[in-house]
Amino acid sequence: MPAPLAVAVIEQFEQESPTRRLEGAAGRIAALLALALALYALYWVVAIVAPQVYRPSFLLLALVLTFLLYPARSGAPSRTPSPLDLLMVALTLAALAWPILDRARLPYRAATPSAVDMLLGCVAILLVLEATRRTVGLVLPATAAAFLLYAFIGPWLDEIGLDAIAHRGYGVDRVVGLLYMTLDGIFGVPLDVAATYIVLFTIYGAVLERSGAGRFFIDWSMAATSGSRSGAGPGRTVTLAGFLLGSVSGSGVATTVTLGSVAWPLLRRAGYSAEAAGAVLSAGGIGAILSPPTLGAAAFLIAEFLRISYLQVLVMAVVPTLLYYLSILLMIESDARRIGARPAAVDAEPLGRLTRRGWHHFLSLIVVVLLMGLGFTPFRSVALAIVVEVLLSLRTRETALTPRRLAEALEAGGRGVLSVAATTACAGIIVGVVSLTGLGLKAAGLLVALAGGTLFLGVLFSALAVLLLGLAVPVTASYIIAAVMIAPALQKVGVPDVAAHMFIFYYAVLSEVSPPTALAPFAAAALTGGNPFRTMILTWKYTLPAFLVPFTFALSKDGLGLLLQAPLPVVLLATLTSALGVAGLAFGIGGYARGPVAPLERGLAIAGGLLLSYAAVAADIAGFALLVLALALHVRRTAPA
Repeated sequence: MPAPLAVAVIEQFEQESPTRRLEGAAGRIAALLALALALYALYWVVAIVAPQVYRPSFLLLALVLTFLLYPARSGAPSRTPSPLDLLMVALTLAALAWPILDRARLPYRAATPSAVDMLLGCVAILLVLEATRRTVGLVLPATAAAFLLYAFIGPWLDEIGLDAIAHRGYGVDRVVGLLYMTLDGIFGVPLDVAATYIVLFTIYGAVLERSGAGRFFIDWSMAATSGSRSGAGPGRTVTLAGFLLGSVSGSGVATTVTLGSVAWPLLRRAGYSAEAAGAVLSAGGIGAILSPPTLGAAAFLIAEFLRISYLQVLVMAVVPTLLYYLSILLMIESDARRIGARPAAVDAEPLGRLTRRGWHHFLSLIVVVLLMGLGFTPFRSVALAIVVEVLLSLRTRETALTPRRLAEALEAGGRGVLSVAATTACAGIIVGVVSLTGLGLKAAGLLVALAGGTLFLGVLFSALAVLLLGLAVPVTASYIIAAVMIAPALQKVGVPDVAAHMFIFYYAVLSEVSPPTALAPFAAAALTGGNPFRTMILTWKYTLPAFLVPFTFALSKDGLGLLLQAPLPVVLLATLTSALGVAGLAFGIGGYARGPVAPLERGLAIAGGLLLSYAAVAADIAGFALLVLALALHVRRTAPA
């Protein structure tokens, strides 16, 4: 698949409007600003820049670039910024330079803003909403606008019978004072995470990509699985490649499309239909958001909300990630047998030679985790990993990050964080309003009341709420909103805080493959030419067993073993039984093993899988017995006469 098509598909499905290809002076200025944004983030790692300066200045650079690179309309982006875009740039410079220039006095006026504060604060809020609309579409800024309206009309809600969420109401001065003049709104925790964790890992991913790591991981996966004689071999290859490639991109859509541009011909030769191939690609691609060491952007927010180290978040993600990939591998195996997929020859370099040539790509990933384990901050760890990757890339001319290529990588890293910067600033508006009005506690109380205070219903309703939220807004924004409104409800019904936030993160990610909107399957269908809806349904089917994993660590104390937050025996037992539960669900849902699985066998396997997904001894014994019975019946029925 031609690279330009892959780029076009990524742009189409990762954001509402593609970026401009600026020419001339405008293009050079945009490139320099993107490079400056990346260098500024790296400078922050080694220097002391006060949050009151760093966050507004980071957002200033990001919004200026956004208005230069993202057109107001997605129809036909021009090669040069329009007068409206230049006006937006000028307003951004004024509105976001003010908090920096007047940082010594500004916070003390938050309760009583001056006329200038009010004017520039309103402009800043509108600019953030517009930048978010340009980068990720209308839904998130419309949601933020609805929250802003809620801040103003609190008393009126009591008049129309919505007393459960009514409040005393706030004026424009109070709202602007909080959102613009403190570090609790636009410049709050979400933007802080984007300007520290996310931008650095985005730069790291761009450096890996420019040094050839992305292509190496795909080639290495194909070489590692090229000897498979099973029809599921190509599917396994794609899944392994998706896991490794995810460490470079951290994006479900980007991983899906990049992988698909290489692996779709392989899957086609193996006999996969366009829809089945798209489902394999997107299921593997979505795993990128769950996979250590980079995970998705929302994972960095978990560390901030829980006030724990990012290394602890990585540790908690290990077993759920493995269970996710086990789920899709088993489902792909089942489907490959059902459709009669055949082995496909892979023109791959010998694994040993390939590993000797590109081992340094693995090393830089190991460096990130190793340094965090030694006590380095995530920021310094990833910055040093970037240095390691740059130095080791010089081993060969093919992979060498020369000054020009390094500058291109840094520029790509700066561009790559723009949508996240706008999204997190916009989410900061929502978080600020929720904090100001107490809506988070009100929503939690309503959810708990709806669940009758019971743990299972509380977890079930929370899962549905996060999935519905994820249909409307990106994963990062979905997690942020759920963290302030749904996590308190989970905690009230007895879910530990770490499990509550990981539960929300997991379901925010799985919303990416949930009907009726799923970006990764739609992107995969655009590459393979398959039916988008059927591709989405097949992707959902492949990942369905993984939807039970968060319930395991949310419903019982022993389930915390899946997050490695329990004694070793509990961890081992919870992991083993959950793996068996995923296998049982894959057997029942996939419906094909030695042959078609009979309805009774499917029912027994699904029931056994559900019981094994609940971390309790009695449930595990009953689930294991049902699963063994289902397998025994299947083997007996399909045995040769």
